[in-house]
Amino acid sequence: MSDGMPNQGLGCEAQLQAISRFCAALIAVPATRGLPAALLAALCDALRPATAGLLWRFEPEARGFVAAAVVGDLGPLVSGVTLQAGDVFLAEPPDWQTASVWLSAEAAASGAAALRPEQRTALAHVLRADWLEQGMLVLSLRADDRVLGVAWLFAAAGQPAFAAEAAPFAQRLAEVGGLALDRAQRAEAAAQPASTQQAGRARSEALAALSHELRTPLTTIKGYATALLLDEAQWSADEQREFLTLIDRECDTLQAMIGEVLDSALIDTGHLGIELEPVRLPRLAREVTDEVQRQTTLHRLVDDFPADFPLLLADPRRLRQVLRNILDNAVKYSPGGGLIVIRGEVRPADVVVSVADQGVGIAPEDLIPLFDKYFRVKSPTGGHVPGTGLGLPVTRAIVEAHGGRIWAESKLGRGTTLFFSVPRDDRALPDGD
Repeated sequence: MSDGMPNQGLGCEAQLQAISRFCAALIAVPATRGLPAALLAALCDALRPATAGLLWRFEPEARGFVAAAVVGDLGPLVSGVTLQAGDVFLAEPPDWQTASVWLSAEAAASGAAALRPEQRTALAHVLRADWLEQGMLVLSLRADDRVLGVAWLFAAAGQPAFAAEAAPFAQRLAEVGGLALDRAQRAEAAAQPASTQQAGRARSEALAALSHELRTPLTTIKGYATALLLDEAQWSADEQREFLTLIDRECDTLQAMIGEVLDSALIDTGHLGIELEPVRLPRLAREVTDEVQRQTTLHRLVDDFPADFPLLLADPRRLRQVLRNILDNAVKYSPGGGLIVIRGEVRPADVVVSVADQGVGIAPEDLIPLFDKYFRVKSPTGGHVPGTGLGLPVTRAIVEAHGGRIWAESKLGRGTTLFFSVPRDDRALPDGD
Protein backbone atom coordinates (compact mmCIF):
# COMPACT_ATOMS: atom_id res chain seq x y z
CA MET A 1 0.00 0.00 0.00
CA SER A 2 1.32 3.46 -0.85
CA ASP A 3 1.59 6.24 1.70
CA GLY A 4 -1.98 7.09 2.63
CA MET A 5 -3.24 10.20 4.34
CA PRO A 6 -3.48 10.17 8.13
CA ASN A 7 -6.83 10.71 9.72
CA GLN A 8 -5.96 13.88 11.56
CA GLY A 9 -4.45 17.20 10.60
CA LEU A 10 -5.17 17.15 6.87
CA GLY A 11 -4.66 20.54 5.24
CA CYS A 12 -6.56 21.65 2.17
CA GLU A 13 -3.63 20.90 -0.15
CA ALA A 14 -3.16 17.43 1.30
CA GLN A 15 -6.86 16.70 0.95
CA LEU A 16 -6.84 17.81 -2.70
CA GLN A 17 -3.85 15.57 -3.40
CA ALA A 18 -5.59 12.63 -1.74
CA ILE A 19 -8.80 13.22 -3.70
CA SER A 20 -6.79 13.58 -6.93
CA ARG A 21 -5.06 10.20 -6.37
CA PHE A 22 -8.39 8.67 -5.40
CA CYS A 23 -10.10 9.87 -8.60
CA ALA A 24 -7.15 8.74 -10.74
CA ALA A 25 -7.43 5.24 -9.28
CA LEU A 26 -11.13 5.06 -10.18
CA ILE A 27 -10.68 6.44 -13.70
CA ALA A 28 -8.01 3.81 -14.39
CA VAL A 29 -10.52 0.97 -13.97
CA PRO A 30 -11.01 -0.51 -17.48
CA ALA A 31 -14.49 -1.96 -16.93
CA THR A 32 -17.44 -1.02 -14.76
CA ARG A 33 -17.58 -4.52 -13.26
CA GLY A 34 -14.20 -3.98 -11.62
CA LEU A 35 -15.21 -0.66 -10.07
CA PRO A 36 -16.38 -1.91 -6.61
CA ALA A 37 -13.05 -3.63 -5.92
CA ALA A 38 -11.05 -0.64 -7.22
CA LEU A 39 -13.18 1.80 -5.20
CA LEU A 40 -12.73 -0.16 -1.99
CA ALA A 41 -8.96 -0.47 -2.54
CA ALA A 42 -8.70 3.29 -3.22
CA LEU A 43 -10.61 4.07 -0.01
CA CYS A 44 -8.27 1.86 2.04
CA ASP A 45 -5.26 3.48 0.35
CA ALA A 46 -6.42 7.04 1.07
CA LEU A 47 -7.84 6.52 4.56
CA ARG A 48 -5.09 5.00 6.58
CA PRO A 49 -4.92 3.22 8.98
CA ALA A 50 -7.51 1.22 6.98
CA THR A 51 -5.92 -2.03 5.76
CA ALA A 52 -9.04 -4.07 5.00
CA GLY A 53 -12.62 -3.46 4.01
CA LEU A 54 -15.91 -4.75 2.65
CA LEU A 55 -18.09 -2.91 0.14
CA TRP A 56 -21.86 -3.45 0.08
CA ARG A 57 -23.73 -2.39 -3.07
CA PHE A 58 -27.44 -1.65 -3.15
CA GLU A 59 -29.26 -4.04 -5.48
CA PRO A 60 -32.86 -3.03 -6.28
CA GLU A 61 -33.79 -6.58 -7.30
CA ALA A 62 -32.60 -7.91 -3.95
CA ARG A 63 -34.20 -4.93 -2.16
CA GLY A 64 -31.12 -4.52 0.00
CA PHE A 65 -27.33 -4.42 0.13
CA VAL A 66 -25.20 -7.32 -1.09
CA ALA A 67 -21.43 -7.79 -0.76
CA ALA A 68 -19.65 -6.59 -3.92
CA ALA A 69 -15.93 -6.41 -3.01
CA VAL A 70 -13.49 -7.29 -0.25
CA VAL A 71 -9.96 -6.05 0.47
CA GLY A 72 -7.51 -7.48 2.98
CA ASP A 73 -7.60 -10.53 5.18
CA LEU A 74 -11.36 -10.67 5.69
CA GLY A 75 -12.03 -13.93 3.91
CA PRO A 76 -14.17 -14.42 0.77
CA LEU A 77 -17.20 -12.38 -0.17
CA VAL A 78 -20.27 -12.93 1.96
CA SER A 79 -22.70 -14.73 -0.36
CA GLY A 80 -26.40 -15.29 0.11
CA VAL A 81 -26.79 -12.41 2.62
CA THR A 82 -28.82 -9.26 1.97
CA LEU A 83 -28.62 -6.46 4.53
CA GLN A 84 -31.17 -3.73 5.07
CA ALA A 85 -30.15 -0.11 5.58
CA GLY A 86 -30.28 -0.20 9.39
CA ASP A 87 -28.11 -3.31 9.41
CA VAL A 88 -25.48 -2.30 6.87
CA PHE A 89 -25.00 1.12 8.49
CA LEU A 90 -25.00 -0.40 11.99
CA ALA A 91 -27.25 2.53 12.85
CA GLU A 92 -30.70 3.98 12.46
CA PRO A 93 -31.70 7.06 10.41
CA PRO A 94 -30.73 9.86 10.00
CA ASP A 95 -27.17 8.44 10.22
CA TRP A 96 -27.62 6.58 6.90
CA GLN A 97 -26.37 9.58 4.90
CA THR A 98 -23.12 10.21 6.79
CA ALA A 99 -19.94 8.47 7.85
CA SER A 100 -19.85 6.74 11.20
CA VAL A 101 -16.71 6.10 13.22
CA TRP A 102 -16.74 3.35 15.82
CA LEU A 103 -13.81 4.18 18.08
CA SER A 104 -13.65 0.86 19.91
CA ALA A 105 -14.53 -2.78 19.66
CA GLU A 106 -17.25 -2.25 22.22
CA ALA A 107 -18.84 0.53 20.19
CA ALA A 108 -18.71 -1.50 16.98
CA ALA A 109 -20.14 -4.53 18.72
CA SER A 110 -22.93 -2.39 20.11
CA GLY A 111 -23.72 -1.11 16.62
CA ALA A 112 -23.60 -4.64 15.20
CA ALA A 113 -26.29 -5.64 17.67
CA ALA A 114 -28.78 -4.19 15.17
CA LEU A 115 -28.06 -7.13 12.89
CA ARG A 116 -30.46 -10.04 12.94
CA PRO A 117 -29.08 -13.26 14.49
CA GLU A 118 -28.68 -15.12 11.18
CA GLN A 119 -26.86 -12.12 9.67
CA ARG A 120 -24.50 -11.85 12.63
CA THR A 121 -23.67 -15.51 12.16
CA ALA A 122 -23.04 -15.09 8.43
CA LEU A 123 -20.81 -12.04 9.01
CA ALA A 124 -18.86 -13.44 11.94
CA HIS A 125 -15.71 -13.87 9.84
CA VAL A 126 -15.81 -10.14 9.00
CA LEU A 127 -16.75 -8.75 12.42
CA ARG A 128 -13.98 -10.62 14.22
CA ALA A 129 -12.69 -9.23 17.48
CA ASP A 130 -9.13 -8.80 16.16
CA TRP A 131 -10.39 -6.49 13.40
CA LEU A 132 -12.67 -4.58 15.76
CA GLU A 133 -9.94 -3.80 18.30
CA GLN A 134 -9.29 -0.53 16.47
CA GLY A 135 -12.96 0.06 15.67
CA MET A 136 -14.29 0.53 12.15
CA LEU A 137 -15.28 3.24 9.69
CA VAL A 138 -18.67 3.07 7.95
CA LEU A 139 -19.03 5.20 4.78
CA SER A 140 -22.13 6.04 2.75
CA LEU A 141 -21.64 5.96 -1.05
CA ARG A 142 -24.28 8.35 -2.41
CA ALA A 143 -25.31 10.15 -5.58
CA ASP A 144 -28.28 12.56 -5.84
CA ASP A 145 -29.39 11.63 -2.32
CA ARG A 146 -29.54 7.96 -3.32
CA VAL A 147 -27.48 5.50 -1.29
CA LEU A 148 -25.72 3.26 -3.84
CA GLY A 149 -23.42 1.45 -1.46
CA VAL A 150 -21.79 1.27 1.94
CA ALA A 151 -18.10 0.68 2.75
CA TRP A 152 -16.82 -0.88 5.96
CA LEU A 153 -13.15 -0.11 6.66
CA PHE A 154 -11.00 -1.79 9.32
CA ALA A 155 -7.59 -1.02 10.81
CA ALA A 156 -5.22 -3.83 11.69
CA ALA A 157 -4.11 -4.43 15.27
CA GLY A 158 -1.07 -2.34 16.15
CA GLN A 159 -2.07 0.49 13.80
CA PRO A 160 -3.43 3.85 15.00
CA ALA A 161 -7.17 3.78 15.58
CA PHE A 162 -9.69 5.72 13.50
CA ALA A 163 -10.33 9.21 14.83
CA ALA A 164 -13.61 11.09 14.82
CA GLU A 165 -11.95 13.96 12.91
CA ALA A 166 -11.43 11.59 9.97
CA ALA A 167 -15.16 11.24 9.31
CA PRO A 168 -15.80 14.48 7.31
CA PHE A 169 -12.87 13.92 4.91
CA ALA A 170 -13.67 10.22 4.59
CA GLN A 171 -17.24 11.07 3.63
CA ARG A 172 -15.96 13.50 0.96
CA LEU A 173 -14.07 10.62 -0.64
CA ALA A 174 -17.12 8.40 -0.26
CA GLU A 175 -19.23 10.96 -2.15
CA VAL A 176 -16.75 10.85 -5.04
CA GLY A 177 -16.96 7.05 -4.90
CA GLY A 178 -20.75 7.25 -4.99
CA LEU A 179 -20.58 9.39 -8.13
CA ALA A 180 -18.29 6.78 -9.72
CA LEU A 181 -20.77 4.01 -8.86
CA ASP A 182 -23.59 6.10 -10.32
CA ARG A 183 -21.60 6.67 -13.53
CA ALA A 184 -20.97 2.92 -13.83
CA GLN A 185 -24.63 2.08 -13.30
CA ARG A 186 -25.70 4.61 -15.93
CA ALA A 187 -23.17 3.18 -18.40
CA GLU A 188 -24.50 -0.32 -17.81
CA ALA A 189 -28.08 0.88 -18.23
CA ALA A 190 -27.19 2.65 -21.49
CA ALA A 191 -25.54 -0.50 -22.87
CA GLN A 192 -28.37 -2.79 -21.81
CA PRO A 193 -30.94 -1.86 -24.51
CA ALA A 194 -28.47 -2.65 -27.30
CA SER A 195 -27.46 -5.96 -25.77
CA THR A 196 -31.09 -6.81 -24.99
CA GLN A 197 -32.10 -6.01 -28.56
CA GLN A 198 -29.26 -8.15 -29.92
CA ALA A 199 -30.18 -11.04 -27.62
CA GLY A 200 -33.84 -10.73 -28.62
CA ARG A 201 -32.94 -10.82 -32.31
CA ALA A 202 -30.78 -13.93 -31.81
CA ARG A 203 -33.56 -15.59 -29.82
CA SER A 204 -36.12 -14.81 -32.55
CA GLU A 205 -33.86 -16.20 -35.25
CA ALA A 206 -33.24 -19.33 -33.17
CA LEU A 207 -36.96 -19.86 -32.57
CA ALA A 208 -37.67 -19.45 -36.28
CA ALA A 209 -35.01 -22.03 -37.16
CA LEU A 210 -36.26 -24.36 -34.44
CA SER A 211 -39.87 -24.13 -35.62
CA HIS A 212 -38.71 -24.97 -39.14
CA GLU A 213 -36.74 -27.99 -37.93
CA LEU A 214 -39.68 -29.28 -35.89
CA ARG A 215 -42.03 -28.81 -38.82
CA THR A 216 -39.92 -31.03 -41.09
CA PRO A 217 -40.43 -34.34 -39.22
CA LEU A 218 -44.04 -33.43 -38.45
CA THR A 219 -44.70 -32.95 -42.16
CA THR A 220 -43.17 -36.34 -42.94
CA ILE A 221 -45.17 -38.06 -40.22
CA LYS A 222 -48.39 -36.41 -41.31
CA GLY A 223 -47.80 -37.21 -44.98
CA TYR A 224 -47.13 -40.93 -44.57
CA ALA A 225 -49.86 -41.37 -41.94
CA THR A 226 -52.38 -39.71 -44.26
CA ALA A 227 -51.26 -41.94 -47.13
CA LEU A 228 -51.80 -45.06 -45.04
CA LEU A 229 -55.33 -43.90 -44.16
CA LEU A 230 -56.43 -43.36 -47.75
CA ASP A 231 -59.30 -45.74 -48.53
CA GLU A 232 -58.71 -45.63 -52.29
CA ALA A 233 -55.02 -46.53 -52.02
CA GLN A 234 -53.92 -50.13 -51.90
CA TRP A 235 -50.48 -50.34 -50.31
CA SER A 236 -48.50 -53.56 -50.27
CA ALA A 237 -47.21 -54.97 -47.01
CA ASP A 238 -43.67 -53.86 -47.91
CA GLU A 239 -44.86 -50.33 -48.70
CA GLN A 240 -46.82 -50.13 -45.46
CA ARG A 241 -43.78 -51.29 -43.52
CA GLU A 242 -41.61 -48.72 -45.30
CA PHE A 243 -44.06 -45.92 -44.46
CA LEU A 244 -44.27 -47.00 -40.81
CA THR A 245 -40.48 -47.23 -40.60
CA LEU A 246 -40.15 -43.66 -41.86
CA ILE A 247 -42.82 -42.46 -39.41
CA ASP A 248 -41.01 -44.21 -36.56
CA ARG A 249 -37.69 -42.65 -37.58
CA GLU A 250 -39.15 -39.14 -37.78
CA CYS A 251 -40.80 -39.63 -34.39
CA ASP A 252 -37.35 -40.43 -32.97
CA THR A 253 -35.99 -37.26 -34.63
CA LEU A 254 -38.80 -35.18 -33.18
CA GLN A 255 -38.33 -36.69 -29.74
CA ALA A 256 -34.59 -35.94 -29.85
CA MET A 257 -35.22 -32.30 -30.84
CA ILE A 258 -37.74 -31.79 -28.05
CA GLY A 259 -35.32 -33.41 -25.62
CA GLU A 260 -32.58 -30.98 -26.65
CA VAL A 261 -34.89 -28.01 -26.12
CA LEU A 262 -35.90 -29.28 -22.67
CA ASP A 263 -32.30 -30.01 -21.68
CA SER A 264 -31.29 -26.54 -22.84
CA ALA A 265 -33.97 -25.05 -20.59
CA LEU A 266 -32.71 -27.15 -17.66
CA ILE A 267 -29.17 -25.89 -18.28
CA ASP A 268 -30.32 -22.26 -18.36
CA THR A 269 -32.03 -22.67 -14.98
CA GLY A 270 -29.20 -24.71 -13.45
CA HIS A 271 -31.29 -27.86 -13.05
CA LEU A 272 -29.46 -30.30 -15.33
CA GLY A 273 -29.46 -33.44 -13.22
CA ILE A 274 -26.44 -35.76 -12.98
CA GLU A 275 -26.86 -39.09 -11.17
CA LEU A 276 -23.49 -40.76 -10.65
CA GLU A 277 -22.96 -44.51 -10.62
CA PRO A 278 -20.25 -46.92 -11.81
CA VAL A 279 -20.22 -47.02 -15.62
CA ARG A 280 -18.42 -49.27 -18.09
CA LEU A 281 -17.95 -46.78 -20.89
CA PRO A 282 -16.70 -49.26 -23.57
CA ARG A 283 -19.91 -51.30 -23.20
CA LEU A 284 -22.03 -48.13 -23.33
CA ALA A 285 -20.18 -46.93 -26.42
CA ARG A 286 -20.73 -50.28 -28.15
CA GLU A 287 -24.49 -50.09 -27.50
CA VAL A 288 -24.75 -46.56 -28.91
CA THR A 289 -22.54 -47.45 -31.89
CA ASP A 290 -24.80 -50.40 -32.74
CA GLU A 291 -27.89 -48.18 -32.54
CA VAL A 292 -26.42 -45.59 -34.91
CA GLN A 293 -25.04 -48.26 -37.25
CA ARG A 294 -28.53 -49.70 -37.75
CA GLN A 295 -29.67 -46.33 -39.10
CA THR A 296 -27.02 -45.92 -41.80
CA THR A 297 -25.66 -48.09 -44.57
CA LEU A 298 -23.20 -45.48 -45.90
CA HIS A 299 -21.04 -45.43 -42.79
CA ARG A 300 -18.98 -48.02 -40.98
CA LEU A 301 -18.75 -47.42 -37.24
CA VAL A 302 -15.83 -48.91 -35.30
CA ASP A 303 -15.06 -48.64 -31.58
CA ASP A 304 -11.58 -49.03 -30.12
CA PHE A 305 -11.15 -49.15 -26.34
CA PRO A 306 -8.19 -50.67 -24.46
CA ALA A 307 -8.84 -53.78 -22.40
CA ASP A 308 -7.79 -52.03 -19.16
CA PHE A 309 -10.24 -49.13 -19.61
CA PRO A 310 -11.28 -48.17 -16.06
CA LEU A 311 -14.71 -48.10 -14.50
CA LEU A 312 -16.01 -44.51 -14.27
CA LEU A 313 -18.24 -42.73 -11.79
CA ALA A 314 -20.71 -41.02 -14.14
CA ASP A 315 -24.32 -40.73 -15.26
CA PRO A 316 -24.85 -43.52 -17.83
CA ARG A 317 -27.98 -41.93 -19.31
CA ARG A 318 -26.26 -38.60 -19.84
CA LEU A 319 -23.07 -40.19 -21.23
CA ARG A 320 -25.19 -42.17 -23.65
CA GLN A 321 -26.71 -38.84 -24.72
CA VAL A 322 -23.21 -37.37 -25.24
CA LEU A 323 -22.10 -40.29 -27.38
CA ARG A 324 -25.32 -40.29 -29.38
CA ASN A 325 -25.13 -36.56 -30.10
CA ILE A 326 -21.52 -36.76 -31.27
CA LEU A 327 -22.10 -39.85 -33.42
CA ASP A 328 -25.23 -38.33 -34.97
CA ASN A 329 -23.20 -35.24 -35.90
CA ALA A 330 -20.47 -37.43 -37.39
CA VAL A 331 -23.08 -39.13 -39.59
CA LYS A 332 -24.82 -35.88 -40.60
CA TYR A 333 -21.61 -34.12 -41.56
CA SER A 334 -20.22 -37.02 -43.60
CA PRO A 335 -23.02 -37.33 -46.19
CA GLY A 336 -20.77 -39.34 -48.48
CA GLY A 337 -20.35 -42.05 -45.89
CA GLY A 338 -17.02 -43.39 -44.70
CA LEU A 339 -15.40 -44.68 -41.54
CA ILE A 340 -16.36 -43.32 -38.09
CA VAL A 341 -14.06 -44.39 -35.26
CA ILE A 342 -14.85 -43.99 -31.58
CA ARG A 343 -11.71 -44.47 -29.51
CA GLY A 344 -10.93 -44.41 -25.78
CA GLU A 345 -7.66 -43.33 -24.18
CA VAL A 346 -6.69 -43.77 -20.53
CA ARG A 347 -4.67 -41.02 -18.85
CA PRO A 348 -3.52 -40.74 -15.20
CA ALA A 349 -6.26 -38.32 -14.11
CA ASP A 350 -8.98 -38.90 -16.70
CA VAL A 351 -10.08 -40.73 -19.82
CA VAL A 352 -10.51 -39.18 -23.25
CA VAL A 353 -13.02 -40.40 -25.82
CA SER A 354 -12.67 -39.30 -29.45
CA VAL A 355 -15.04 -39.67 -32.41
CA ALA A 356 -13.40 -39.21 -35.81
CA ASP A 357 -15.23 -39.05 -39.14
CA GLN A 358 -14.22 -38.63 -42.78
CA GLY A 359 -16.76 -35.91 -43.50
CA VAL A 360 -16.80 -32.41 -44.88
CA GLY A 361 -14.87 -30.91 -41.96
CA ILE A 362 -15.25 -27.59 -40.17
CA ALA A 363 -13.72 -24.24 -41.10
CA PRO A 364 -11.23 -22.84 -38.53
CA GLU A 365 -13.46 -19.83 -37.78
CA ASP A 366 -16.34 -22.19 -36.90
CA LEU A 367 -14.38 -24.20 -34.31
CA ILE A 368 -14.56 -21.45 -31.68
CA PRO A 369 -18.39 -21.04 -31.58
CA LEU A 370 -18.97 -24.74 -32.30
CA PHE A 371 -20.40 -25.42 -28.82
CA ASP A 372 -22.40 -22.18 -28.54
CA LYS A 373 -26.17 -22.43 -28.34
CA TYR A 374 -27.99 -22.31 -31.69
CA PHE A 375 -24.75 -22.25 -33.70
CA ARG A 376 -24.96 -24.41 -36.83
CA VAL A 377 -21.97 -25.36 -38.97
CA LYS A 378 -22.71 -24.59 -42.59
CA SER A 379 -22.30 -27.48 -44.97
CA PRO A 380 -19.62 -26.72 -47.62
CA THR A 381 -21.81 -28.55 -50.14
CA GLY A 382 -24.65 -26.10 -49.54
CA GLY A 383 -27.05 -28.83 -48.48
CA HIS A 384 -29.36 -28.50 -45.49
CA VAL A 385 -28.22 -30.26 -42.33
CA PRO A 386 -31.13 -30.89 -39.94
CA GLY A 387 -30.87 -30.04 -36.27
CA THR A 388 -31.75 -27.51 -33.56
CA GLY A 389 -28.28 -26.12 -32.88
CA LEU A 390 -28.64 -27.33 -29.28
CA GLY A 391 -27.09 -30.80 -29.44
CA LEU A 392 -23.45 -29.82 -28.92
CA PRO A 393 -24.18 -27.10 -26.29
CA VAL A 394 -26.15 -29.68 -24.28
CA THR A 395 -23.31 -32.17 -24.81
CA ARG A 396 -20.79 -29.65 -23.50
CA ALA A 397 -22.93 -28.93 -20.42
CA ILE A 398 -23.18 -32.65 -19.62
CA VAL A 399 -19.43 -33.18 -20.01
CA GLU A 400 -18.62 -30.14 -17.86
CA ALA A 401 -21.12 -31.28 -15.23
CA HIS A 402 -19.00 -34.44 -14.95
CA GLY A 403 -15.89 -32.31 -14.44
CA GLY A 404 -14.56 -32.92 -17.96
CA ARG A 405 -14.15 -30.80 -21.08
CA ILE A 406 -14.93 -31.11 -24.79
CA TRP A 407 -13.09 -29.84 -27.86
CA ALA A 408 -12.78 -30.43 -31.61
CA GLU A 409 -10.11 -30.69 -34.30
CA SER A 410 -10.97 -30.46 -37.98
CA LYS A 411 -9.81 -29.64 -41.50
CA LEU A 412 -12.12 -28.77 -44.35
CA GLY A 413 -12.67 -31.74 -46.61
CA ARG A 414 -10.70 -34.08 -44.35
CA GLY A 415 -13.08 -34.84 -41.51
CA THR A 416 -13.59 -33.84 -37.90
CA THR A 417 -12.60 -35.37 -34.56
CA LEU A 418 -14.51 -34.48 -31.38
CA PHE A 419 -12.90 -35.21 -28.02
CA PHE A 420 -14.34 -35.24 -24.51
CA SER A 421 -12.79 -36.16 -21.18
CA VAL A 422 -14.23 -37.66 -18.01
CA PRO A 423 -12.24 -37.58 -14.72
CA ARG A 424 -11.23 -40.89 -13.20
CA ASP A 425 -12.55 -41.61 -9.71
CA ASP A 426 -11.33 -44.54 -7.63
CA ARG A 427 -14.69 -44.59 -5.86
CA ALA A 428 -16.11 -46.13 -9.02
CA LEU A 429 -14.13 -49.30 -8.40
CA PRO A 430 -16.07 -52.04 -6.60
CA ASP A 431 -14.54 -53.48 -3.43
CA GLY A 432 -11.72 -55.86 -4.17
CA ASP A 433 -11.29 -54.72 -7.80
